[in-house]
Amino acid sequence: MNRAKLRQNIAFTVLGLITLLVVVPILLVLYYVIRHGWNAITWEFLTAAPRNGMKEGGIYPAIVGTVLLITGTMAFSLPLGILSAIYLVEYARDTLFTRLIKLSVVNLSGIPSIVYGLFGFTLFVVFMRMGASILAGSLTLAIMSLPVIITATKEALEAVPMVYREISLSLGATRWQTVRSCVLPYAIPGILTGTVLSLSRAAGETAPILFTVAAFYLPRLPRSMFDQVMALPYHLYVISTQVPNVPEKFSFGTGLVLIALVCLMNLVSIILRAHFRKKKQW
Repeated sequence: MNRAKLRQNIAFTVLGLITLLVVVPILLVLYYVIRHGWNAITWEFLTAAPRNGMKEGGIYPAIVGTVLLITGTMAFSLPLGILSAIYLVEYARDTLFTRLIKLSVVNLSGIPSIVYGLFGFTLFVVFMRMGASILAGSLTLAIMSLPVIITATKEALEAVPMVYREISLSLGATRWQTVRSCVLPYAIPGILTGTVLSLSRAAGETAPILFTVAAFYLPRLPRSMFDQVMALPYHLYVISTQVPNVPEKFSFGTGLVLIALVCLMNLVSIILRAHFRKKKQW
C-alpha cells in the first residue's frame, strides 16, 4: 500500500469516527426520549386539554398553539426573507453598504434567542401595544428566523450558474422575468432547506415566546391573533420544572411530540426538495 492510499484510509477512518461522535449521542437522546415518553402517547394525550393542574389530560392546546406560531412565523418571515435575498443577489450593487448589510445578516443569526425575546417584548408587546399574543410571538419568531432564511436563499441563488441569467437577458427577458423563470426554480431546494431549518429552530424556542405569547396554563383554544396560547416548548419547561408531581412520562411525551413535529416538517421539506430537484436538473 502506497503512502497516498494510507493517508486516504486514515482520513476516512478519522472522518468516520467524528461522524459517530456526532450521530451516536443524538441517537441515544432519541432512544431515551422515546423509551420514557412512548407510554404517554395516547389519543387523549394528543386531543385533550390539560386538567388537574396539568397532571392529567393532554397537550392539545399546546400542539395547536405551536402550529399557529409556526404558521404565523412562516407567513411573516418567508416572503420578506426571500425577497430580501433576491434584492441582495440580483439587484443590489456590490457596495460598502450592501456588504455591511450581508455581514449584519450573518451576525444576526448568532444572537441568542433571549435577546430576540426581549426585543419582541419591547417593540410588539409594549410599544405597539399588541399585548402577549400570537401576533406578537409570530413577529418575534419571524425576526429571529429572517437571518437564516436570507442567508440560505442568498446562497441558493448564488449557486445558480450565471449563464442562465445571461441567456435569458440576451433573449430580451427583463431582470424580474429572469429571476422568476430561470433562477428561482433552480434555487427552490436550497430555499426550502433554509426555511425548514429556521422554522424548526423557531418551533423549539422557549425564550422568545416566554415574553411575547406563551401562557402558563390556558386549556382553551385561541379565538383571535391577539390571544395568548400554550406552546409545546414552554409547556415542556413548565411541567418539568414548575409543577410538582407531574408524571415523568408526560414530560417525555411532550418532548417526543415536539421532536415528531420537527421531524415531520423536515420530512415534508425533503420530499418537496426531491420533487423540485427531479423537475429541474442542471
